[in-house]
Amino acid sequence: MFSDAVINDINRLARFLSFDQTGGEGPAGTPSLLILLGNAILPTAEAAFEALAQGRVSRLLIAGGVGHSTQLLCQTVQAHPRYRHISTDGRSEADILNDIGVQCFGLSADQILLETASTNCGDNAVQARRVLEAAGDTHTRITLTQDPLMQLRTDASFRHVWRDRPDITFTSWPTLIPQLERAGDGLRFAGGHQQGMWSLPRFASLLLGEIPRLRNAPGGYGPRGAGFIAEVDIPADIEETYARLRQVLEADYGDRSF
Repeated sequence: MFSDAVINDINRLARFLSFDQTGGEGPAGTPSLLILLGNAILPTAEAAFEALAQGRVSRLLIAGGVGHSTQLLCQTVQAHPRYRHISTDGRSEADILNDIGVQCFGLSADQILLETASTNCGDNAVQARRVLEAAGDTHTRITLTQDPLMQLRTDASFRHVWRDRPDITFTSWPTLIPQLERAGDGLRFAGGHQQGMWSLPRFASLLLGEIPRLRNAPGGYGPRGAGFIAEVDIPADIEETYARLRQVLEADYGDRSF
């Protein structure tokens, strides 16, 4: 199933969805607000916490209530040698990640805002804006960090919710771009990140589910569809890549419940 051509297509689609606007460098220039969207890929949170600790961002908002990824986040934290002491039972994604940031990275709680009500990607944007406005936050440069496979849709969700605020500039920073490579008889993620990443079924399932949601057409989430997100340009070669992958992977990995 995973021929070299399929792996290349997976990696091409993953690069597109990860939508890194920082060139792999992360936040630069005048420190901005960073919004970390709750997800189960712990390296994204770790990079966000390090950016705050290093002064590369000036404030952190962690957004995430109880949603589709919460159980996976809890399982990942419980299995992690550094974080397994963090309480997860019945807690929001934002609360869990905040404890990791404060207890394990030495972050100051007064630099962190929490949004604990949202249940999905679109709601993240709505509830994050509510929390920022209630806190009187005046940042106009905002860095967004999310599960890399949901990064492009997250950017489109925030641009939709803030469409009446042209003074706000969003920069997408997924912290990593997942790329598969062969390892013996199996597959692994290239680079140093292996712990706290996706299972292969989860990775393939999310990968297959994003393009239909991003489309600006009936059935998609764009303005000509459900109206949940701003318009996203999907190049023809990406649609072709998705079509090839769907033929090969959908029967085994098309269920997003992984």
